[in-house]
Amino acid sequence: MHSTMMFFTQKGLVFSMKVYELPEGAKNSKGRALQNLLNIEQGDAVNAFISCKYLNDVEYVNSHNLVFATACGVVKKTSLAEYARLMSTGKKAIVPREDDRLVGVELTDGESEILLANRGGRAIRFNEARVRQMGRVSTGVRGMLLDGPEDEVVGLISMTPGDGHTIMVLSENGMGKRSELDTYRMTNRGGKGVKTLNVTEKTGQLVAFKSVDDDTDLVIINKSGITIRVHVDQIPVQGRYTMGVKIIDLAKRGDVIASVCCVPADPEEEAEKLDIEQPDPAEIVEEEVEIDVEETADDAAEEPEAPQED
Repeated sequence: MHSTMMFFTQKGLVFSMKVYELPEGAKNSKGRALQNLLNIEQGDAVNAFISCKYLNDVEYVNSHNLVFATACGVVKKTSLAEYARLMSTGKKAIVPREDDRLVGVELTDGESEILLANRGGRAIRFNEARVRQMGRVSTGVRGMLLDGPEDEVVGLISMTPGDGHTIMVLSENGMGKRSELDTYRMTNRGGKGVKTLNVTEKTGQLVAFKSVDDDTDLVIINKSGITIRVHVDQIPVQGRYTMGVKIIDLAKRGDVIASVCCVPADPEEEAEKLDIEQPDPAEIVEEEVEIDVEETADDAAEEPEAPQED
């Protein structure tokens, strides 16, 4: 059975391709730009992708969902069945507001736990049941309260307790760490959440929020274009209130992290050896008070579904 790749753009469109339709290349080859493979309009870009083998399985698509998150803290849950028949020309997957954009998409099984994190170093955890199912052409509901107009969501995670994964956070100045899922309290959606990284001038703001295990490598790309690969099992598991450890030294270059992705660990790939320093006790701060916001009729993110159209 061939997998189908679904590509989601920041403007909320979804495109599909069979995996065998993707051009093959050597491990170190540059590859082809997605804009040359998909009918993506100028000014748009792919922000997320999902690979699925079972889009033709009626039972599977009716029991699974796609959960979306936008930069402004909006989340939406839609049945996978709504995306079972996609065209290469693209369809609407979510309708973000004019000042918003899609930042992440996760495939869930109806009982998954959702986590969002913002640039200021906070994260919120809630069960996907807290987000009611909506149609494909809709905006969504509030998932997380942000700190102001300059703040935004930087990551969406879907996790299952006990699956061996930890939560990886990385700041723009190269500080990172892993934390256990159970250190994040389960709450309702729409709150401010709890601290996931002690953001300071030294760390810079949060830029990556990922679910990882010991068989994962991080590929970190800086704004200057420099790329490094790090084995996740080198990064210590620490509490939520610490600054983490230095993953990459950017101060000498005057550089910052631009993008981070997770790939399967490859023992043949050369990776950075980290010189881990224990965190300074002064960097550990007391936990902030968490704010829960119950879903109400005037939920600021909630909008009526638009007419079903492509």
